[in-house]
Amino acid sequence: MQKVTLKLKENSYDIVVGNNTMPKLGAYLRSLNIGNDAIMITNPVVKKFHGKAVETSLKKSGFSVKVFEVPDGEKSKSAKHAFELIGKIAVYDCFKRPFIVALGGGVIGDLAGYVASTYKRGIPYVQVPTTFLAQVDSSIGGKVAIDLPVGKNLVGAFYQPKVVWSDVATLLTLDKRQVLNGFAEAVKYGIIKDKKLFDHILENKKKLIELDANVLADVVSECSRIKAEVVSKDEKETKGIRTILNFGHTVGHAVEAAGNYHGYHHGEAVALGMRAAVEISFKLGLVSQKNADLVNDVLNEIGLPQFIQKCKLSDIMRVMKHDKKFISGKNRFVLMQSVGKVKVVEGISIDVISSAVKKLMIIKR
Repeated sequence: MQKVTLKLKENSYDIVVGNNTMPKLGAYLRSLNIGNDAIMITNPVVKKFHGKAVETSLKKSGFSVKVFEVPDGEKSKSAKHAFELIGKIAVYDCFKRPFIVALGGGVIGDLAGYVASTYKRGIPYVQVPTTFLAQVDSSIGGKVAIDLPVGKNLVGAFYQPKVVWSDVATLLTLDKRQVLNGFAEAVKYGIIKDKKLFDHILENKKKLIELDANVLADVVSECSRIKAEVVSKDEKETKGIRTILNFGHTVGHAVEAAGNYHGYHHGEAVALGMRAAVEISFKLGLVSQKNADLVNDVLNEIGLPQFIQKCKLSDIMRVMKHDKKFISGKNRFVLMQSVGKVKVVEGISIDVISSAVKKLMIIKR
């Protein structure tokens, strides 16, 4: 197992990356002394593949286990499902010392973390990510949230888990689309912080797609290290350091919401958002055509979407106005300068943004 420590004083925790490590989870959690009663939040698909292994590990270490399921998909990240879960937990929680186990991908991690942050003003929770995207990104850093109809992640908190337990063996149950979905976030880390990682992903893309455990563990560990380093310097995104993690997310989140969360998986939308960010960067003279083409070529080689379909430009631009990263009426984008280096730019012309997004659209509106 490889271990990365996210240092946040009293909120510090480990990100543990390994292969076939689920049997060791219960003993590790027992060492944390976070409670006696595990409340597992998952969905039927993840439960089918991994629920029994997690439950067995927890029970062997003396925990009681209660399982609550929500439907698979982004629609579960809603106030309706969050408060249904809180209600069920409140009924169950009688003379107990509960903690939450978020077993699943980014949706489960965000939803379960949000529930943990609000129930009784906060109870402990742990992230057990089972998708490539969640292991390299969304399970780390304590951003928890639910969506509103007008935008993604608009209701939430910064609430850190007690551990992130990334077992790359769980990724063997993913289909190719889900694997590619995680690729986008991994590539993002190379662009914002580490050209060596960017090159490593490109050189090993075939092994990653084929789910080679050693290569997967190395990439998950390296992405975890980069995110831990950034978050440790700016936990709640108040210093402008953590903002770089949003590269590709401003347009990406708008594409997701404009498609009513049906058209694209999160990583696919982020890939489109990165393409838009690179185009804006080029239009503003921040990045060379060579580097802009390099990013697009890598995304193409991996097999991530090249064009925005089934969304209106007007809807994307409208949703983007609700982006929580915008401050004092000014838009705010993370833009590329070179592979491994980005900067935050405010107050970009709407015409420049619209033109960049329009360039990606199959049907221009």
